[in-house]
Amino acid sequence: MTRSSVPTIPAQNQPTPTAARAPDGPQGVGLGPLQLRSFLALLLRDLTVLRRNVPEFALRTLLQPVLFSFVFAYLFPRIGQGLSSQANFADVLVPGLVAVTAVFCGVSTVSLPLAIEFGATREIEDRIMAPVPGWAVAAEKIVFGAVQSLAAGLLVLPACVLTSATPVTVEVRDPALLVVVALLACWISGALGLVVGTVVEPKRMGLAFSTLIVPLTFFGCVYYPWQALTPLPWLKVAVLANPVVYLSEGLRAALTPSVPHMSTAAYLGAGTAFAIAMTVLGLRLFQRRVRL
Repeated sequence: MTRSSVPTIPAQNQPTPTAARAPDGPQGVGLGPLQLRSFLALLLRDLTVLRRNVPEFALRTLLQPVLFSFVFAYLFPRIGQGLSSQANFADVLVPGLVAVTAVFCGVSTVSLPLAIEFGATREIEDRIMAPVPGWAVAAEKIVFGAVQSLAAGLLVLPACVLTSATPVTVEVRDPALLVVVALLACWISGALGLVVGTVVEPKRMGLAFSTLIVPLTFFGCVYYPWQALTPLPWLKVAVLANPVVYLSEGLRAALTPSVPHMSTAAYLGAGTAFAIAMTVLGLRLFQRRVRL
């Protein structure tokens, strides 16, 4: 009796667990339909958490700039004190407060939660398991920070205008310019928050804010226009390393154009350069931290 031959079955190429994962790095630039839905789901999750904490968000956002506006633009004029040679100091102050509040809001709401996710909770491990490239998880953090930054600016502007003793001459001559500057400010805040949250540990976040936010505020041309630094040439050049300078100047050009400000090419060009640099740096640092 002859032994029947057993037919051989050709081996099938079985997909490996990593084959289904989205590419992580510069090669995975595009997002397919599934990846886009996953990206939006991550963003919607963060927005849902934000919606549940709207009162806390509003209080945290409005308290400091409204107090500054009340003291400098309401109280001081009422008691005969002045801080500027400008005819209306409120026109100088309000755009600067909007700029620094937008930046601070984006940095704080992205950096601290991200540092905690990398640290104690390790929640970041759940996020990077989503079917999106690693850079998209980081980009979602930037977008979420930008959304909160935009909301902060929309809250602070009318609040500061209402608390000013002298009328703020808001005059939007170019709505497109206002939109561009606002989006630029929001994106820079989210990208800077990504950088800070990736490199700073939660226990050192207070120190990071003290050494970062305070200089960004006081040397960001928030309380004075950049041209007012002409008597101090060294300082006028040094503050150009501060991205808040270009956002303050850009918002003055868009909201109170009667106040002296930088040229459009200067603040838009430098602001765009900062946005690109912070985004690239943040994405690289995030992906490096995830691989550790």
